[in-house]
Amino acid sequence: MTKKIFKSALFQTTSTLFVSDKTILLVDPNWLPAEIKTIQDETKQYLEGRKFYLLLTHSDYDHIIGANAFPEAIVIATEAFSKNPNKKKVLEEIHYFDESNYIKRDYPITYPMVNVLVEKDGQQLTIGDMTLIFYLAPGHNADGMFTVVEEAKTWIAGDYLSDIEFPYIYHSSADYLETLQKVDRILKVHDVDELIPGHGNSTTSTKEIQRRQLENKRYILELKSAARTAHEFDLDALWNRYDFRRGMEAFHQKNVALIAKEMGIKIP
Repeated sequence: MTKKIFKSALFQTTSTLFVSDKTILLVDPNWLPAEIKTIQDETKQYLEGRKFYLLLTHSDYDHIIGANAFPEAIVIATEAFSKNPNKKKVLEEIHYFDESNYIKRDYPITYPMVNVLVEKDGQQLTIGDMTLIFYLAPGHNADGMFTVVEEAKTWIAGDYLSDIEFPYIYHSSADYLETLQKVDRILKVHDVDELIPGHGNSTTSTKEIQRRQLENKRYILELKSAARTAHEFDLDALWNRYDFRRGMEAFHQKNVALIAKEMGIKIP
Protein backbone atom coordinates (compact mmCIF):
# COMPACT_ATOMS: atom_id res chain seq x y z
CA MET A 1 0.00 0.00 0.00
CA THR A 2 1.18 3.51 -0.85
CA LYS A 3 0.72 6.28 1.72
CA LYS A 4 1.55 9.96 1.30
CA ILE A 5 1.07 12.81 3.77
CA PHE A 6 0.59 16.33 2.40
CA LYS A 7 1.13 19.24 4.77
CA SER A 8 -0.26 22.69 4.05
CA ALA A 9 1.73 25.85 4.66
CA LEU A 10 -1.26 27.00 6.74
CA PHE A 11 -1.46 25.69 10.30
CA GLN A 12 0.61 22.65 9.23
CA THR A 13 -2.71 21.02 8.29
CA THR A 14 -2.36 17.47 7.01
CA SER A 15 -4.08 15.52 4.25
CA THR A 16 -3.28 11.86 3.70
CA LEU A 17 -3.60 9.69 0.61
CA PHE A 18 -3.74 5.89 0.78
CA VAL A 19 -3.58 3.83 -2.40
CA SER A 20 -4.01 0.05 -2.54
CA ASP A 21 -4.58 -2.31 -5.48
CA LYS A 22 -8.33 -1.64 -5.53
CA THR A 23 -8.92 1.50 -3.49
CA ILE A 24 -7.98 5.16 -3.08
CA LEU A 25 -8.65 6.83 0.29
CA LEU A 26 -8.07 10.56 0.63
CA VAL A 27 -8.36 12.35 3.98
CA ASP A 28 -9.22 16.05 4.51
CA PRO A 29 -7.76 17.71 1.36
CA ASN A 30 -6.76 21.30 2.14
CA TRP A 31 -6.00 24.40 2.07
CA LEU A 32 -4.83 26.64 -0.75
CA PRO A 33 -5.81 26.08 -4.41
CA ALA A 34 -2.25 25.19 -5.46
CA GLU A 35 -1.98 22.72 -2.58
CA ILE A 36 -5.26 21.07 -3.52
CA LYS A 37 -4.17 20.95 -7.17
CA THR A 38 -1.06 19.03 -6.06
CA ILE A 39 -3.29 16.51 -4.26
CA GLN A 40 -5.58 16.27 -7.30
CA ASP A 41 -2.64 15.58 -9.61
CA GLU A 42 -1.27 12.94 -7.26
CA THR A 43 -4.67 11.25 -6.95
CA LYS A 44 -5.50 11.25 -10.67
CA GLN A 45 -2.63 8.95 -11.56
CA TYR A 46 -4.22 6.18 -9.46
CA LEU A 47 -7.89 6.53 -10.44
CA GLU A 48 -8.08 3.91 -13.16
CA GLY A 49 -9.37 0.60 -11.83
CA ARG A 50 -9.82 1.82 -8.26
CA LYS A 51 -12.77 3.04 -6.18
CA PHE A 52 -12.19 6.48 -4.73
CA TYR A 53 -13.22 7.38 -1.17
CA LEU A 54 -12.96 10.72 0.64
CA LEU A 55 -12.74 10.63 4.43
CA LEU A 56 -13.62 13.81 6.33
CA THR A 57 -12.50 13.63 9.96
CA HIS A 58 -14.77 16.46 11.14
CA SER A 59 -16.63 19.51 9.85
CA ASP A 60 -14.26 22.37 10.70
CA TYR A 61 -13.98 24.51 7.61
CA ASP A 62 -10.25 23.97 7.12
CA HIS A 63 -10.85 20.22 6.86
CA ILE A 64 -13.67 20.36 4.31
CA ILE A 65 -12.41 23.30 2.26
CA GLY A 66 -11.09 21.06 -0.53
CA ALA A 67 -13.76 18.36 -0.46
CA ASN A 68 -15.64 19.50 -3.56
CA ALA A 69 -12.46 19.40 -5.63
CA PHE A 70 -13.05 15.62 -5.68
CA PRO A 71 -16.67 15.23 -6.84
CA GLU A 72 -16.12 11.63 -7.98
CA ALA A 73 -15.28 10.44 -4.46
CA ILE A 74 -17.55 8.49 -2.11
CA VAL A 75 -17.67 10.56 1.10
CA ILE A 76 -17.26 8.99 4.55
CA ALA A 77 -18.01 10.98 7.72
CA THR A 78 -19.93 10.69 10.98
CA GLU A 79 -23.69 10.85 11.26
CA ALA A 80 -23.21 13.99 13.38
CA PHE A 81 -21.21 15.53 10.51
CA SER A 82 -24.11 14.87 8.15
CA LYS A 83 -26.65 16.34 10.60
CA ASN A 84 -24.49 19.32 11.58
CA PRO A 85 -26.90 22.17 12.46
CA ASN A 86 -24.20 24.75 11.69
CA LYS A 87 -23.55 23.96 8.02
CA LYS A 88 -24.16 27.56 6.93
CA LYS A 89 -21.68 28.83 9.49
CA VAL A 90 -18.99 26.43 8.22
CA LEU A 91 -19.56 27.55 4.63
CA GLU A 92 -19.47 31.19 5.67
CA GLU A 93 -16.06 30.60 7.27
CA ILE A 94 -14.77 29.23 3.96
CA HIS A 95 -16.18 32.19 2.02
CA TYR A 96 -14.76 34.64 4.56
CA PHE A 97 -11.32 33.04 4.34
CA ASP A 98 -11.32 33.07 0.54
CA GLU A 99 -12.65 36.60 0.16
CA SER A 100 -10.30 37.94 2.86
CA ASN A 101 -7.35 36.49 0.97
CA TYR A 102 -8.61 37.17 -2.59
CA ILE A 103 -8.78 33.45 -3.32
CA LYS A 104 -10.72 31.99 -6.26
CA ARG A 105 -11.44 28.28 -6.50
CA ASP A 106 -12.40 26.25 -9.55
CA TYR A 107 -14.93 24.12 -7.68
CA PRO A 108 -18.16 24.99 -5.82
CA ILE A 109 -18.24 25.64 -2.09
CA THR A 110 -21.03 23.51 -0.64
CA TYR A 111 -21.32 21.37 2.46
CA PRO A 112 -20.26 17.80 1.60
CA MET A 113 -22.96 15.20 1.11
CA VAL A 114 -22.08 12.09 3.11
CA ASN A 115 -22.47 8.73 1.38
CA VAL A 116 -21.24 6.44 4.18
CA LEU A 117 -22.23 7.29 7.76
CA VAL A 118 -20.16 6.43 10.82
CA GLU A 119 -22.48 5.97 13.78
CA LYS A 120 -20.66 4.11 16.56
CA ASP A 121 -17.33 3.09 18.06
CA GLY A 122 -15.77 0.03 16.50
CA GLN A 123 -17.78 0.35 13.29
CA GLN A 124 -15.92 -1.36 10.49
CA LEU A 125 -16.02 -0.63 6.80
CA THR A 126 -14.39 -2.64 4.04
CA ILE A 127 -13.67 -0.61 0.92
CA GLY A 128 -12.20 -2.88 -1.70
CA ASP A 129 -9.04 -4.31 -0.17
CA MET A 130 -8.87 -1.72 2.62
CA THR A 131 -10.42 -2.02 6.10
CA LEU A 132 -11.35 1.03 8.17
CA ILE A 133 -12.29 0.96 11.85
CA PHE A 134 -13.91 4.05 13.33
CA TYR A 135 -14.25 5.62 16.76
CA LEU A 136 -16.42 8.65 17.47
CA ALA A 137 -14.29 11.54 18.71
CA PRO A 138 -16.38 14.48 19.97
CA GLY A 139 -14.90 17.22 22.12
CA HIS A 140 -12.87 19.36 19.75
CA ASN A 141 -16.14 19.71 17.89
CA ALA A 142 -19.31 17.59 17.95
CA ASP A 143 -18.75 15.38 14.91
CA GLY A 144 -15.15 14.19 14.86
CA MET A 145 -13.89 10.64 14.47
CA PHE A 146 -10.75 8.56 14.71
CA THR A 147 -10.04 6.13 11.88
CA VAL A 148 -7.66 3.18 11.87
CA VAL A 149 -6.62 2.10 8.37
CA GLU A 150 -5.91 -1.50 9.22
CA GLU A 151 -3.73 -2.60 6.30
CA ALA A 152 -1.59 0.54 6.57
CA LYS A 153 -1.41 0.23 10.38
CA THR A 154 -2.20 3.95 10.46
CA TRP A 155 -4.39 5.98 12.81
CA ILE A 156 -5.97 9.14 11.40
CA ALA A 157 -6.62 11.30 14.46
CA GLY A 158 -8.26 14.45 13.08
CA ASP A 159 -7.73 17.44 15.37
CA TYR A 160 -6.42 15.45 18.31
CA LEU A 161 -2.98 14.37 19.55
CA SER A 162 -1.04 17.09 17.74
CA ASP A 163 2.56 17.80 18.65
CA ILE A 164 2.21 21.51 17.82
CA GLU A 165 -1.20 22.40 19.33
CA PHE A 166 -2.75 22.13 22.77
CA PRO A 167 -6.40 21.01 22.70
CA TYR A 168 -8.72 23.43 20.91
CA ILE A 169 -12.08 22.81 22.58
CA TYR A 170 -15.01 24.07 20.54
CA HIS A 171 -17.66 21.63 21.82
CA SER A 172 -17.13 20.03 25.25
CA SER A 173 -14.19 19.56 27.61
CA ALA A 174 -15.84 16.47 29.15
CA ASP A 175 -16.27 14.91 25.70
CA TYR A 176 -12.70 15.83 24.84
CA LEU A 177 -11.40 13.97 27.90
CA GLU A 178 -13.58 10.94 27.06
CA THR A 179 -12.19 10.94 23.52
CA LEU A 180 -8.64 10.99 24.90
CA GLN A 181 -9.54 7.90 26.98
CA LYS A 182 -10.13 6.02 23.72
CA VAL A 183 -6.42 6.27 22.95
CA ASP A 184 -5.74 3.42 25.40
CA ARG A 185 -8.35 1.18 23.77
CA ILE A 186 -7.13 1.87 20.25
CA LEU A 187 -3.51 1.16 21.12
CA LYS A 188 -4.56 -2.05 22.89
CA VAL A 189 -6.88 -3.35 20.16
CA HIS A 190 -5.11 -2.23 16.98
CA ASP A 191 -1.65 -2.69 15.53
CA VAL A 192 -0.75 0.97 14.90
CA ASP A 193 2.59 1.90 13.35
CA GLU A 194 1.82 5.58 12.74
CA LEU A 195 -0.51 8.26 14.05
CA ILE A 196 -1.30 11.23 11.79
CA PRO A 197 -2.85 14.30 13.47
CA GLY A 198 -4.82 16.96 11.63
CA HIS A 199 -2.08 19.52 12.34
CA GLY A 200 1.60 18.98 12.87
CA ASN A 201 3.78 15.91 12.63
CA SER A 202 2.94 12.24 12.51
CA THR A 203 4.61 9.82 14.90
CA THR A 204 5.59 6.17 14.73
CA SER A 205 6.20 5.96 18.50
CA THR A 206 3.58 4.55 20.88
CA LYS A 207 5.32 6.38 23.72
CA GLU A 208 4.94 9.66 21.82
CA ILE A 209 1.21 9.01 21.27
CA GLN A 210 0.82 8.38 25.00
CA ARG A 211 2.87 11.48 25.82
CA ARG A 212 0.58 13.61 23.66
CA GLN A 213 -2.47 12.02 25.28
CA LEU A 214 -1.14 12.79 28.78
CA GLU A 215 -0.14 16.33 27.85
CA ASN A 216 -3.59 17.02 26.39
CA LYS A 217 -5.32 15.65 29.49
CA ARG A 218 -3.08 17.68 31.76
CA TYR A 219 -3.81 20.91 29.87
CA ILE A 220 -7.58 20.46 30.19
CA LEU A 221 -7.46 19.42 33.83
CA GLU A 222 -5.21 22.36 34.70
CA LEU A 223 -7.65 24.71 32.97
CA LYS A 224 -10.48 23.26 35.06
CA SER A 225 -8.44 23.50 38.24
CA ALA A 226 -7.53 27.13 37.55
CA ALA A 227 -11.18 27.99 36.94
CA ARG A 228 -12.37 26.12 40.05
CA THR A 229 -9.80 27.57 42.45
CA ALA A 230 -9.46 31.00 40.82
CA HIS A 231 -5.69 30.66 40.54
CA GLU A 232 -3.63 31.72 37.56
CA PHE A 233 -3.06 29.24 34.76
CA ASP A 234 0.67 28.77 34.09
CA LEU A 235 0.95 30.71 30.85
CA ASP A 236 4.75 30.81 30.95
CA ALA A 237 4.87 27.01 30.82
CA LEU A 238 2.29 26.95 28.02
CA TRP A 239 4.20 29.35 25.77
CA ASN A 240 7.51 27.73 26.53
CA ARG A 241 6.00 24.53 25.15
CA TYR A 242 4.14 25.87 22.06
CA ASP A 243 5.78 27.95 19.34
CA PHE A 244 2.99 30.03 17.82
CA ARG A 245 1.79 32.22 20.67
CA ARG A 246 0.49 35.07 18.50
CA GLY A 247 -1.70 32.67 16.57
CA MET A 248 -2.68 30.40 19.43
CA GLU A 249 -3.36 32.82 22.29
CA ALA A 250 -6.94 33.46 21.17
CA PHE A 251 -7.66 29.70 21.13
CA HIS A 252 -6.42 29.38 24.70
CA GLN A 253 -8.63 32.26 25.80
CA LYS A 254 -11.63 30.63 24.10
CA ASN A 255 -10.86 27.43 26.01
CA VAL A 256 -10.80 29.42 29.26
CA ALA A 257 -14.18 30.97 28.43
CA LEU A 258 -15.75 27.65 27.41
CA ILE A 259 -14.64 25.85 30.56
CA ALA A 260 -15.77 28.75 32.77
CA LYS A 261 -19.18 28.56 31.08
CA GLU A 262 -19.35 24.79 31.56
CA MET A 263 -18.55 25.23 35.28
CA GLY A 264 -20.94 28.15 35.75
CA ILE A 265 -18.13 30.54 36.63
CA LYS A 266 -18.18 34.19 35.60
CA ILE A 267 -14.95 35.50 34.15
CA PRO A 268 -14.05 38.97 35.56
